[in-house]
Amino acid sequence: MLRKMLIYPFITLVKCYQNFISPLMPATCRYSPTCSTYTLEALKKHGLFKGGWLAIKRIISCNPWGGSGYDPVP
Repeated sequence: MLRKMLIYPFITLVKCYQNFISPLMPATCRYSPTCSTYTLEALKKHGLFKGGWLAIKRIISCNPWGGSGYDPVP
């Protein structure tokens, strides 16, 4: 219960990004699933700290010099 309460604000932020900001920008994510979907899955599966860390690492690596392709949540 506490875990869900901790991640709820972050999930809400990501969903707001997906619904309101992402449609206004061109698709630039180099990974599948997209970084925002990966973040939601990581938070739900691993919780705030480990899932947040995985999301941060993924977002940082999503650049022209980073990786690309299929990268599921571990």
